[in-house]
Amino acid sequence: MSRQSTRMYGPNKFKLGLFAMNCSNGLTMTKAPERWDHSFDNNLKAAKLADEAGIEFLLPIGRWHGYRGETDTEGSTYETLTWACGLLAATKHISVCGTLHISFINPVFAAKQIVTADHIGKGRFGLNIVSGWNAGEFEMFGVPLLPHEIRYDYTEEWVTIAKKIWTEEAPFDFQGQWFDLKGVLGKPKPWGGTAPMLISAGNSKEGRGFAARQVDCLFMAIMNMDTLAAEIDAVQAIARSVDRTFGVYASGHLMARPSQKEAEEFYHYIVYEQGDWEAAEHAAHIRTKGRETPYHQLQKLKERLISGVGTYPVIGSYDSVAEQFKQMSDAGLGGMAIGLVNYITEFPHLRDEVLPRMERLGLRLPVSGQE
Repeated sequence: MSRQSTRMYGPNKFKLGLFAMNCSNGLTMTKAPERWDHSFDNNLKAAKLADEAGIEFLLPIGRWHGYRGETDTEGSTYETLTWACGLLAATKHISVCGTLHISFINPVFAAKQIVTADHIGKGRFGLNIVSGWNAGEFEMFGVPLLPHEIRYDYTEEWVTIAKKIWTEEAPFDFQGQWFDLKGVLGKPKPWGGTAPMLISAGNSKEGRGFAARQVDCLFMAIMNMDTLAAEIDAVQAIARSVDRTFGVYASGHLMARPSQKEAEEFYHYIVYEQGDWEAAEHAAHIRTKGRETPYHQLQKLKERLISGVGTYPVIGSYDSVAEQFKQMSDAGLGGMAIGLVNYITEFPHLRDEVLPRMERLGLRLPVSGQE
């Protein structure tokens, strides 16, 4: 298998991934009894379901502190590189990413870990590069959180070193602003002689500039569907300015049912009847700290935090969900990483109902046409 033959480079116009199933509660701050149990057995079962259904990728969250409250969503998480290795060894076609806070680990050591995962997956491993934002997590590691305006400079130096390790055949020295390394060498090289797919997320000027220069896919936040096409074009313009192209994706959470009414009722149940509003209060505080936020915006943020930790809500009937994905695709989005309330019990709604509708809309091929 070559990297270019994996599903992430495949023919589907709108690619899909499962997001955050390595975390307790996944992407929801809900007390509903059917919420996600992130045991590794469940992760393995969900990964195999996704693999068999033609889903392109699995994307974990790198989290070291939870969101407190009764549920403490993401308070218990699997470390993502070792998690990815286990799932890559147990699947055949799906790509599995690791999510790495680069400030917490030396690039020489990490480059070796990444190559190991890449060989286990025969080119199906991808790396989600995180510069970090949560001050409490940095304090936990005893690592300073750099000012935002230079945070991505550190990230770029780190990535430059990793890429040199993956490509240079002879030992090299590296002296930069943050690293002074001697005789650096790494073997084996990545699978097939090409670098693993690199992804990042960011909406700031600095984050998007870094992505345009260094990664293959940028995950952006959808703020408004009406302006999505213009936002994507602005992001792609940054890449074009440095003679590069990359994929633009988004993160979201899915609640799909036969009818719009049933989907909205399920959403109300998860958020308003079973929501962990204490956890949402804590999460909203750390996300808006130091900023004046109008009350109605704060309440909307808390609602979205409960339903999907702030990601974009894709709520509706099977037809409506497929149409929403079509609208995103028409705007230029390459795909979405989605959270489910439960990645096993909710998966049939996606596999048996939404995917066939996406095929009819020209967004995806049947599984037999992807391999």
